[in-house]
Amino acid sequence: MLGVIRKIVQKRKQFDFVTASAFSICGLVAGVALAQVSGPTEHKGLSVEKLGVIDEDMLRRQTGLDGYFMQLRAITIEPGGQIAQHSHEKRPGLVKVISGEWTEGRPDGEATYKSGGTDGILEDGDTVHWFYNRGDTSATAIVCDLTSAS
Repeated sequence: MLGVIRKIVQKRKQFDFVTASAFSICGLVAGVALAQVSGPTEHKGLSVEKLGVIDEDMLRRQTGLDGYFMQLRAITIEPGGQIAQHSHEKRPGLVKVISGEWTEGRPDGEATYKSGGTDGILEDGDTVHWFYNRGDTSATAIVCDLTSAS
């Protein structure tokens, strides 16, 4: 009888070990799947052309908003290029890809924006993102943002 009890205890220990191992692996996989990613820390293959600026004085006169200017730029990312991770906590903006494709990275995933579509990229106070050009041609977007004058 004692031998039977020992076998039951031994089987129970094996089951507990296997069960604990399985739950540990599931937790690890879930943790990796839920992990947030971050973007590059430096710009690469990037050119910026200023298209227009509404200066601080004019913006104040027209809107009453003090300490900001509005700018419109054409930003081109060369193939293999990137825009470093950045925040829009205090710089709202709008982006429209006009040639090629921009791949936007955010901590929770990626989205690709192509020229010719009707979609734009909203850069609000919660936005933290970065961009890549994974294509084989230059990719350009028109970017309009409200920027602190200080």
